[in-house]
Amino acid sequence: MADAAILLADEAEMLALGSRLAAVAGIGDVIALEGGLGAGKTTLARGILEGLGLEGEAPSPSFAIVQPYDVPEVRLPVAHVDLYRLDTPGEVEELALDDYRMDSLLIVEWPDRLGEDAWPDALRLHIGIEPDGARRLTACVPDAWTERWSQI
Repeated sequence: MADAAILLADEAEMLALGSRLAAVAGIGDVIALEGGLGAGKTTLARGILEGLGLEGEAPSPSFAIVQPYDVPEVRLPVAHVDLYRLDTPGEVEELALDDYRMDSLLIVEWPDRLGEDAWPDALRLHIGIEPDGARRLTACVPDAWTERWSQI
């Protein structure tokens, strides 16, 4: 497992990174998005969805918790998940998120609600806010993503 850092100056760069991630993501992958409120997790998820062909704006799944997207809306099925409103791992278990991995890409905001050991093969992206408003994205890149990450 390796770590890598990227500085993103603005929303356009965040969306472009999402599009590049979409080019290398596939069914069964988990992209875990970490960071505080307003850091840009949903923006990055929208970039991924746009890169997969979604036209129009993707709503934040904050209240729905799981927002699914399917072909032909996107080139591969996606479950965009926001765990912010959940308090315990038991509540998350009820969502059966691992079932989505059988036929979808799983994008998870607030994965810390599941603890550090959830999805050890996930690409974990932590987004921090810099003093100038830029975003610092730190990636924890598991072996399954090493070659793909080098293409981003």
